[in-house]
Amino acid sequence: MRVDAPPAPFVRLGPWPPSPLICAVPHAGRNYPPALLRDSAVPQSMLAMLADAHADALVEQAVAAGARAVVARIARAWIDLNRAPHEVDPAMQPAGSVARPPGARVRGGLGLVPRRLGGRELLARLPSPDEVAARVATVHAPYHAAIADALADAVARHGFAVLLDCHSMPSLGGARAAQVVIGTRHGQAAGRAVAEAALRMAAAAGLRAALDAPYAGAHTIERHGRPIAGVQAVQVEVDRALYLDRAGRPVAAGVQRIAALIAAIGGAAVAAARPLAVAAE
Repeated sequence: MRVDAPPAPFVRLGPWPPSPLICAVPHAGRNYPPALLRDSAVPQSMLAMLADAHADALVEQAVAAGARAVVARIARAWIDLNRAPHEVDPAMQPAGSVARPPGARVRGGLGLVPRRLGGRELLARLPSPDEVAARVATVHAPYHAAIADALADAVARHGFAVLLDCHSMPSLGGARAAQVVIGTRHGQAAGRAVAEAALRMAAAAGLRAALDAPYAGAHTIERHGRPIAGVQAVQVEVDRALYLDRAGRPVAAGVQRIAALIAAIGGAAVAAARPLAVAAE
């Protein structure tokens, strides 16, 4: 009897050798493992509300222009690839374990394994500590290793690298609210010149942009951003109303517009990072 292998938790896209630009898409996965659906307390449609719907399409133009990308295929509801391994809900940790106090995201139910959304419990059965550890070992660690490998290859070939961690966000509301948020961990993950280059591209596209508020970036750029070592890492949040209709379906013109923006941000960030790398030599 043939047993099909489970879908890959992520894919690598783009040419080889790598350009200086690497894109990551951690929250667009649409693979819901049977164990997740079995243990869920809500319909799959609610689990899908955790996702950055169709954000994988937003890096296609950057990849076509020469960037490499690491794109999650497994659902965020299974494991959140933009959370650190220690950001685990206390109820999913070994009894008596000594852990860091849970941060605001974990307390809100949006830790490494999401358990609440909008105050509603998502899971009828929480994964055990061993099950959480297995998800880290089989999905989270390989995903971030793939990003690290691509960045290391880019630095070796070009002397520097730029990582764009690509997300979508709900509309922030208000006539002056940002439609694009550039996150740099308040300058820890990327230099000011790189951030300003990204902001200029958003403005050139006719969009309102903000820096580090309300999203300064999370685990991915914190883990991989090392400006002193030649790796500039930026989180890009785009208002999903710019490319999805009210039912959450992609609108072709919107997808193309935002994909062009992501490619432009990547190109501008690379151009801004290159002289910084030369100056550091």
